[in-house]
Amino acid sequence: MKKKISLILLVLTMALGLAGCGADEKSADYDTQSMETCADTVLQSFQTMSDADFDMLRSYSDFQLNYTLMSSGLPIANDDFLIMMDSYQNAVKEYGELIDYGEFEVSESKDGPILTTKAEFENKDADIVLNFDDEEHMTDMSVNIKYTIGQILEKAGMNTLIGMGTVFLVLIFIAFIISLFRFIPAIEAKFKGNAKEAKVEAPAKPAPAPAAPVAEAPAKSEMDQSQLIAVITAAIAASEGTSTDGFIVRSIKRRKNNNWK
Repeated sequence: MKKKISLILLVLTMALGLAGCGADEKSADYDTQSMETCADTVLQSFQTMSDADFDMLRSYSDFQLNYTLMSSGLPIANDDFLIMMDSYQNAVKEYGELIDYGEFEVSESKDGPILTTKAEFENKDADIVLNFDDEEHMTDMSVNIKYTIGQILEKAGMNTLIGMGTVFLVLIFIAFIISLFRFIPAIEAKFKGNAKEAKVEAPAKPAPAPAAPVAEAPAKSEMDQSQLIAVITAAIAASEGTSTDGFIVRSIKRRKNNNWK
């Protein structure tokens, strides 16, 4: 039983040793010289190219750009190469032209090998970092500026001053706005007074003129009077048994007391 356990432990130890050797062999398989040549070609090309040359490469079709990269011996995909051009041009615009760079230092990451070189621009010193994948194809390039402790403290102090200055300016503005609140009642009263003065009372409508009384037509009144006389005359004549020619009714007066018996 003890021999079986010892045999199992020995097999596990050998397996772990082979795994470690495999990792070292993979690390040693990278062609460092080839990657350095590729990085050097890219940096020298960018250093000698003008803005017109960069624009011309951007105008190429995928086939033209891929053919140009293959002819130059650069294992770079088209999209990655365009991104690298943008990164380099942005660094030049901010820090000036690239003057010189040193030897490459090789390191590894989980994505592949990394080449780093110390570069000197017109206005700043920086580290240029070029990333490769496991197949040794260049995938990315970045420019990292190196700041001294004094520059870092200066930048931090400037950011602090700008932040505090902005806060104080905002507080002063808010205090100024609050100080104007005391004028609001006076302004409101002034607007109310102007509104009362501007209000004009509507004039009263004139009373309609009384309608003129309509005068009764005299002809109609006289006609009613003659008809009444004729009726009374006929009634008297009938009661007396005489003719209406024997008497004449001159006028008719209404008695105050009309008690008929």
